Amino acid sequence: MSQENMKFEEMGLRNEVLKGIKEMGFVSPSPVQSQAIPIALQGDDLIAQAQTGTGKTAAFAIPILNQIEKNREIEALVITPTRELAMQISDEVFKLGKFLRIKTVCVYGGQSIRRQCELLENNPQVLVATPGRLLDHLKNDRIPNFSPKVVVLDESDEMLDMGFLDDVEEIFSYLPSNRQTLLFSATMPEQIQKLAHKILDKPKYVKITPANITNTDITQKCYVINEGHRDEAIVRLMDVFTPQKSIIFTSTKKEADALAERLVEAKYKAGALHGDMDQRARMDSIRAFKANKVNILVATDVAARGLDISDVSHVFNYHIPLNPESYVHRIGRTGRAGKKGMAITLITPLEFKELKRIQDEVKHSLELEELPVYEVSHNELVQKILKTKIADEAMDIYNELMDKHDETNSALKLISYILKEGTKSKIGPNQQEINRLQEQEKKPKQDYNSRRREGGNSRFGSQRDSHSRGFRGNSRGGRRY
Repeated sequence: MSQENMKFEEMGLRNEVLKGIKEMGFVSPSPVQSQAIPIALQGDDLIAQAQTGTGKTAAFAIPILNQIEKNREIEALVITPTRELAMQISDEVFKLGKFLRIKTVCVYGGQSIRRQCELLENNPQVLVATPGRLLDHLKNDRIPNFSPKVVVLDESDEMLDMGFLDDVEEIFSYLPSNRQTLLFSATMPEQIQKLAHKILDKPKYVKITPANITNTDITQKCYVINEGHRDEAIVRLMDVFTPQKSIIFTSTKKEADALAERLVEAKYKAGALHGDMDQRARMDSIRAFKANKVNILVATDVAARGLDISDVSHVFNYHIPLNPESYVHRIGRTGRAGKKGMAITLITPLEFKELKRIQDEVKHSLELEELPVYEVSHNELVQKILKTKIADEAMDIYNELMDKHDETNSALKLISYILKEGTKSKIGPNQQEINRLQEQEKKPKQDYNSRRREGGNSRFGSQRDSHSRGFRGNSRGGRRY
């Protein structure tokens, strides 16, 4: 039987581990689990490339638990970049090891060192840690007899992005050479490959590509907008789709704060989540989101990595992600646990090529659509008018209208103006313009250049130039280029 079709019961796992798997509700292994678990059980070092949300925590937790001997020292170490992810991994290992009575300890910065030392003295079998705090413990000899048999590096590329790679290399100078090392990463940049070469011994490889994990339960949409209309487009989409719970991914921390503030001003329950927030503020945002005190989380990739929230109905990409891996990681926050989800990406005409690269990689067609028009119902309009604060200059306009019309006519004209201008306004190009821009994008550059040489005012050339001016804006403004 191939590994892809292997069941948990056929992997040679201990009964207590199988009971823990069943208790967690796992029915059959995910692709990364079916490929990685047998390799890890054999004792081989492993490099596994897989996105967040593919079940990789269990892919390393299950083989770790299967070989736990419950000695009086730490048997396994998991290093992960963020506090949130460390806590989630510790919780999942604890639950999977329920019938083995496994003790886990989670250590990270911002927590009492004395309290962590007390927990470490309680003879845990599994230690989950962030790099900075772990290195601090090791340098100060706070972990006696530290010789883990298995070491896991989780979200390795994220540790690179967060500047932890030097700490990770130093941590490995404290670890035994006869260990088993498992490295998990969503992407494999050159620096991670060099690190793997240093710390792993003849590793086996597993790669779960985006094409393997694109979820058919997720409806994927792309809306074409002008660069300066991103905030307005997000508010429009919230009005149109009324998502139960959604995450909006931004490229920068500044964008996350500004957009969350804009949504709050628009009377939405929104909160921000990014790396510049202190630990308490980040945890408050996550708890509020999980408890439905806010139902829109505006987050950067770093902050949202590892979030385990199963009831997200919509994911929004404020900008098109920089690579296919990020796209798959982001949209994987919805459509979980058998539920349907929707992923929406905002894109400008100048980003069509970036979108094509993502489509080619994930093997999924992403149709470009015009932003939907939101039509306010009469009842909604009445409620909005009643809740509107009266502006200082409103009385001047009212008096001027009364000089020219009676009260009834003035009110009807005002309502008609709102209906025409305020409830059915267009954002971005229409579908006909989008289709034309797509066709122009497909034409070879030499065809465009030859047309310009033949006549600068050709129909094709003039259309392309006029639309480039019309939709360009400052396409890279606000992005992290």
